[in-house]
Amino acid sequence: MAEPMMEVRGLRKSFGGVVATDNLDLDVNAGEIHAVIGPNGAGKTTLIGQLSGVLTADSGTIRFDGRDITRLPAYARSRRGLARSFQITSIFHEFTALDNVALAVQAHDGHSFHFFRNARREERLRAPAREALARVGLAARADTIARHMSHGEHRQLEIAMALATEPRMLLLDEPMAGMGPDESQRMVEILHGLKGRHTILLIEHDMDAVFALADCITVLVYGRAIATGTADEIRANEDVRIAYLGADEAV
Repeated sequence: MAEPMMEVRGLRKSFGGVVATDNLDLDVNAGEIHAVIGPNGAGKTTLIGQLSGVLTADSGTIRFDGRDITRLPAYARSRRGLARSFQITSIFHEFTALDNVALAVQAHDGHSFHFFRNARREERLRAPAREALARVGLAARADTIARHMSHGEHRQLEIAMALATEPRMLLLDEPMAGMGPDESQRMVEILHGLKGRHTILLIEHDMDAVFALADCITVLVYGRAIATGTADEIRANEDVRIAYLGADEAV
């Protein structure tokens, strides 16, 4: 069997007396969408922070593409092919959509934002930015100032910014947060289009989206993985129904 693209063993992170990640093991295979779900406070965002390098694990190991990245800073992980989106969008609202994505390309290349002029002029930065916008359905909005775009478009734009760095794996933290039904469905379609081309670790509360997209689902409760399996296996798991979905809720 091929080695997982990401292999997490014994990961632990605490904040004072609160254990956010508790001896967690997790495998993410190449090309799959692996969803991580769980109730509020389960440790999902802490996990993705450790995987991206924003947070340092207290103990345990993280291997990505066969290499130990446990102590690498976030920028070094990005250079190796990890890209992250956040629960709250991190875009420049006074810049156009194209400018935002070109800046992501420029930053990934290791240049300072002080050279913003380059991002607006150099085709080597803007060509991949246009391609990334097209992949998330925003080609026609390239010259739109970000503050004039909808919330759903902001989420699409952030995915484009991640894609423009040519990642091998996307870490997506609640990409459908705050969306209405139509916007959520559009995001499901976008992520489905990325399936197989990029490995994706998806943290999401929208269970319809999770069940529609995920090849594998891991359920966290108090920082521990209580179950991992396919959508059907997770639906049928009594521990999951009690801990997360509700014992009396039909899934």
